Amino acid sequence: MSVVGWSAHERAVRRLQESYDGLPPGTPVRLAKRTSNLFRARTATHAPGLDVSGLDGVVAIDTDARTADVQGMCTYEALVDATLKHGMVPLVVPQLRTITLGGAVTGLGIESTSFRNGLPHESVLEMDVLTGAGEVLTVRPGDDLFDPFPNSYGSLGYATRIRIELEAVPGFVALRHVRFADLDTLAKAVDTVVADRHWDGTRVDAVDGVVFAQDEAYLTLATWTDRATGTSDYTGQAVYYRSLQQRETDTLTMYDYLWRWDTDWFWCSRAFGAQNPRVRRLWPRRFRRSDVYHRLVGLENRFGVAARIDAARGLPARERVVQDVEVPVDRLPEFLRWFDEVVAMSPVWLCPLRLREPSGPASARRWPAYPLDPGTTYVNVGFWGTVPIAEGAAPGDVNRAVEARVTELGGHKSLYSDAYYDRATFDKLYGGDHHARVKAHYDPDDRLTGLYEKAVRRR
Repeated sequence: MSVVGWSAHERAVRRLQESYDGLPPGTPVRLAKRTSNLFRARTATHAPGLDVSGLDGVVAIDTDARTADVQGMCTYEALVDATLKHGMVPLVVPQLRTITLGGAVTGLGIESTSFRNGLPHESVLEMDVLTGAGEVLTVRPGDDLFDPFPNSYGSLGYATRIRIELEAVPGFVALRHVRFADLDTLAKAVDTVVADRHWDGTRVDAVDGVVFAQDEAYLTLATWTDRATGTSDYTGQAVYYRSLQQRETDTLTMYDYLWRWDTDWFWCSRAFGAQNPRVRRLWPRRFRRSDVYHRLVGLENRFGVAARIDAARGLPARERVVQDVEVPVDRLPEFLRWFDEVVAMSPVWLCPLRLREPSGPASARRWPAYPLDPGTTYVNVGFWGTVPIAEGAAPGDVNRAVEARVTELGGHKSLYSDAYYDRATFDKLYGGDHHARVKAHYDPDDRLTGLYEKAVRRR
């Protein structure tokens, strides 16, 4: 996608405001967007969505300042296509192509550079936000609307333009897949890599991992490089996550590294047979991507074909357990052992995270709606699948158990999927009182759906 420029951006913002002004009072406010990476159902509405046409591109790139002005509906796929031409990428590039920059800021995002660059919103320099009052305001770090915006999921407004930092990158990435036979050693290795940013004398620019079993886990240590004698291709017959078990080193282009998880939606494409070699040969490459699989899941949620087949075969109903949680690194083994016993789902993804540390004497910024502790190393644990509902159990019981366990361990849970918290617990964990004060100021007529109503009540 080419850079759209400021004039086109301003016209698109006016269309958005006009569509917002045209909504009758009391009408649910939603974006008219074609793709979504949310995994929680929403109450159906026949109200028209906000006109976001023309808000899906890059406005401008400043190669000297290493910044980009990006529209809120721009996908990371389009953003990376524009910045890589200049040898640069965002500081954190979430792993799925159709995640939007606005979505990653208002709904959080994470990837393998998060151990040194934090979360996507931490490299935002300023934003233009359409508020509940219908105004477009420019906000910056420290402003009362800026700091609670991450993890607000549209309850405080919608970002129309976001200025972000970029970093220079070379053309290739050298990978080392390091195996660990026990979870305690794995956690200690994560702590070492995050603290030293080296492993066995080699610089580590990015790190994530996969746990296949308690005695088989891998950290993938990535080093940016200009040198490559050959690169692997995991958009064809080979499946990336299986390569962790099959080889100790690898090399990818920078582009392929950024999207290494998207081709098979981590490992979730196996649910559609896309990892079966015979099926894979017939499955066009252009359809091996996360948004295609997400649409297939949407069709299943709508028509319930697989659920009806399971019921006809006498199999128990299944509960969707699709979550990303952050736990302190020193509690990681404890959580993984509990998860293996209670949920029994594998593999799971690991991604170390620290809030971004400023270059000067100032302390790391705290984010009210997702209050991680500065100076603490967390590990994101991602798990995505279904489990059978046990006899006598209620749908959601496994997710409730995950929520409780994560809280006990001093962690937090992302809100892109099913959530079951009671209101008091939710407000305590996600800055409810602070959020309510900010919302009352910038959305005085309460036109935007509240965060609890979105995340838990599925409105």
